[in-house]
Amino acid sequence: MRLLLLGSLCAVVCTGSAAAQDLVHTPVDPSFGGSPFNSPHLLAIAGAQNEFKDPNAIRPGQSQASLFASQLQSRLLSALANQVTEAIFGENPQESGTITFGGQTITFLRGLESVLLTISDAASGEVTRIEVPTFVKVG
Repeated sequence: MRLLLLGSLCAVVCTGSAAAQDLVHTPVDPSFGGSPFNSPHLLAIAGAQNEFKDPNAIRPGQSQASLFASQLQSRLLSALANQVTEAIFGENPQESGTITFGGQTITFLRGLESVLLTISDAASGEVTRIEVPTFVKVG
């Protein structure tokens, strides 16, 4: 009993006043209010953890000729897209038309409220339809 009383007295004496303070959270990510100096570090960590690779990126074994052919194909398809856009929405828009490029056939038909584009790929047989609303009346 004496030991219990001594232990209780020691616990009361040893316990001083309790002090507390407010907890403040400071975010690390600058997107959420953290220090802007953390950006390069966080980007480096994210890049190191990224397991996904761009399938269109230049591969070490890729030749200059294949890179040139890929870029040329991209430019030709871009020029074709410009021609289709000009035929549909240009200064002298057409009501309908067909453009063939390689194995692809692009047809368009202007309606009262929209233009219907149909893209057909002869090699795969795949057909894609796109309906573009028109906001400007033609003719």
